[in-house]
Amino acid sequence: MNRSTRSSCLALAVACAFAAGCATDNPNPETTAPSTTVSSTPGVSTKSTTQQAPAQRMSSAAKVTPKGAPSQLSVYYDLDRYDIKPQFVPAIEAHARYLRENAGARITIEGNGDERGSREYNLALGQRRAEGVRQMLRLSGAAEHQVEAVSLGEEKPRSLGHDEASWSQNRRSDLVYQRTE
Repeated sequence: MNRSTRSSCLALAVACAFAAGCATDNPNPETTAPSTTVSSTPGVSTKSTTQQAPAQRMSSAAKVTPKGAPSQLSVYYDLDRYDIKPQFVPAIEAHARYLRENAGARITIEGNGDERGSREYNLALGQRRAEGVRQMLRLSGAAEHQVEAVSLGEEKPRSLGHDEASWSQNRRSDLVYQRTE
């Protein structure tokens, strides 16, 4: 082996050891259970397994949901789109109603994108997604001071796979209620 090949092998071994050291001993089965997709094309037996993101990498949407708030906390999008699909409008309107009825409640909309595209593009797309939800909340009666829109770009994926099933889970806006003390 030449020196360059040895260096590459050593770097790979160190990276593998580092990654193994970062693994948790007690994974949460809810957040790490793989989901399986099987092709429905006759004669084609493709199977892709996507690994769910660990709890610490998931969006904070699952952290705090006040009693009485709607349970639908994510809005999903098509590739390179930020328009809100009609199926998510009732959930957004329900969140606006909750905010109207609870003047002390605060919400942050976290816009996300999948791993494709540049970092800058994904941050901008995530912001447009979050702003679209914020605008719909405002038009449905939520007060300006109750709603904040931020972009996380591709930084907090819900699914770590590299296939369409994973990417579709990562193209989303999460509605995150803030704790009010």
